[in-house]
Amino acid sequence: MMKRFALVMLLCVVALGAASPLYAQEAAGAASKSGDVAQWSIITAGFALAIAAAFGALGQGKSISAAVEAIARNPAASGDIRGNLILGLVLIESLVIYVLLISLILFFLKPFGG
Repeated sequence: MMKRFALVMLLCVVALGAASPLYAQEAAGAASKSGDVAQWSIITAGFALAIAAAFGALGQGKSISAAVEAIARNPAASGDIRGNLILGLVLIESLVIYVLLISLILFFLKPFGG
């Protein structure tokens, strides 16, 4: 089993080493495509915001579900559970807002000072 894993890993390293010259680029070619950096930074910012919003929504849904279940099991502790739930939701949402802020910076400012 270990020999097979080592052989697979060796084949992966050899394949990556053989394919790496395909992605080599000259310095002159990189300087002529400065607009590509801005385009890709916008695309990356959009994906980052989408991922942050998706996982933030999943986290909020899971926390609300757990809080409602906890309140159903122990109604006397509903005040404490509600306070902790709101604090957790605020922290989850703040992470998504931070990603939105970074995305807006990437949208409206030129990356790398260019």
